[in-house]
Amino acid sequence: MEKRKKDHIELALNSQSIVNEHDNRFNYEPLLNPHPKQDGLGIKFLGKTMKIPLWISSMTGGTDYAKTINTNLAKACNEYGLGMGLGSCRTLLESDKYLDHYDLRDVIGNDYPFYANLGICQIEQAVHQNKLQEIIDLVAKLRADGLVIHVNPLQEWIQPEGETLLHPPIDTIKLFLSQTNLKVIVKEVGQGFGPESLKVLLKLPLEAIELAAYGGTNFSKVELKRSNPIANKMLQPLSNIGNTAEQMVEDINKIVTESEEILCKQIIISGGIKSFLDGYYLMKKSNLPSIYGQASAMLKYAHEDYGQLREYIQYQIKGLQMAFAYLTLKK
Repeated sequence: MEKRKKDHIELALNSQSIVNEHDNRFNYEPLLNPHPKQDGLGIKFLGKTMKIPLWISSMTGGTDYAKTINTNLAKACNEYGLGMGLGSCRTLLESDKYLDHYDLRDVIGNDYPFYANLGICQIEQAVHQNKLQEIIDLVAKLRADGLVIHVNPLQEWIQPEGETLLHPPIDTIKLFLSQTNLKVIVKEVGQGFGPESLKVLLKLPLEAIELAAYGGTNFSKVELKRSNPIANKMLQPLSNIGNTAEQMVEDINKIVTESEEILCKQIIISGGIKSFLDGYYLMKKSNLPSIYGQASAMLKYAHEDYGQLREYIQYQIKGLQMAFAYLTLKK
């Protein structure tokens, strides 16, 4: 007790020299709730009950380094009740060499959402070459709940080995939905979606839209760094465009209010989510049921020691519990 009080005095005296950044998004209401219970963050999402409204966004696979990362992430899903989207499974369409990097259902368990992932270029090719059964078989092989389709025309355009889209992605997605019974999430890869794209996606029978907004991991910027110096310099302005998560949540709210044709009724808010408070703020702001997703933050803690990833998620939970109990959004 004496040491704690001494620490309080010293830290309080020093705290005045620290420049504090005031988070003006919230009202703090300390009188209205007790401390939260440990199991109070559960949510029904994607047809399953997650213990925490946190999604591990699609990242990696197909290299030896990725096996450790994906296995650690899958273990975290099982331990804390999260959902997970795999990185691109394109390599599995060609061979099973890296199957064990993706075959994680036994690690995650059956209770939590687990989705495979392919790019819009692979979907376009499958639709127009009558190879949809290969994708259906891939999802079944992984025992995944469905498929994430990542839409990335800007990344493909910038990427040195990028593929050319021959059809508007929305047309390909509609054809895919009409010709399969797979559950589908559509996501971007770092630029997000503008309001017109959101409007057409919300009218489709998707399980969810993942925002993958500007401000988070930006795969167009990643590809530029892989390009030659001239391409990097000249095409850099393209990678700086996009829609933020907050812009997209506001656009979705407006579209949902104005339209009676909404079939997609869940969103995964990702892209630039730096902390649990960002996730909490945007989930509370959303008129549709939502969870928040992180990619690079999870990657940072998943590539080596599982204990570091556990600690990171535990603090996410601790912060979310307090946010739900004591914070309200300012009008």
